[in-house]
Amino acid sequence: MTIARRRRLIRRQRTGTALAVAATISFLAGMTDAIGLLSIGDFVSFMSGNTTRAAIALGDGNVSGAMLLLGALATFVIGNAMGVIVAARLGVVGVLSTVSLVLMTCAGFGAFMPGPVYFYGIVLAMGLVNAAVEQIEGLPIGLTYVTGALSRFGRGLGRFLLGNRNRQWLVQIVPWLGMFAGAVAGAVLQRHFGAAALWASFALSTGLALATVLVPSRWSKRYMHPN
Repeated sequence: MTIARRRRLIRRQRTGTALAVAATISFLAGMTDAIGLLSIGDFVSFMSGNTTRAAIALGDGNVSGAMLLLGALATFVIGNAMGVIVAARLGVVGVLSTVSLVLMTCAGFGAFMPGPVYFYGIVLAMGLVNAAVEQIEGLPIGLTYVTGALSRFGRGLGRFLLGNRNRQWLVQIVPWLGMFAGAVAGAVLQRHFGAAALWASFALSTGLALATVLVPSRWSKRYMHPN
């Protein structure tokens, strides 16, 4: 095997692994978002929706409702910041382990928590998880916000129709597919198990954390945005 062919093979394996991790995380986000929406009444990873709902609540004079959702936005931002810090020190496994810890706390003690604390806890986990994979082979990718992914996909499609044969934009559909499938699973689980369905999110996050232990560190480091 030539060196060039070996490099292409390694790159293909590295990219495939990154896509699998990204798809699973998006599945986790979609599942958790559906569970949160059906059990709490608000989104836990779809912050575009919460932004609109907060603005509508404020416009309707529902200040308490608006403040609750604005607090979720702030918690999501804090979660992203924490995720970057954890990733820089403990890598992808550390991020996913932290997410699992937060989800376990919410699933196990949610019944004893004030509603906003429970809500914010799940939002924090969804903010954290975004730092697990920020890019794939240099291409930015969103895990819990698929609007950006669909926009990149659409723009890539437009450039392809104009004659640009670069097909890297195709990877942007992966988060959407993962989130859609996860939301379907989350809806089914929540309908059958109620708030206890959050244990499924914890189990998936934990399983993914254990699986990423097998990913070579030199590969997983490429998931992070360069400092």
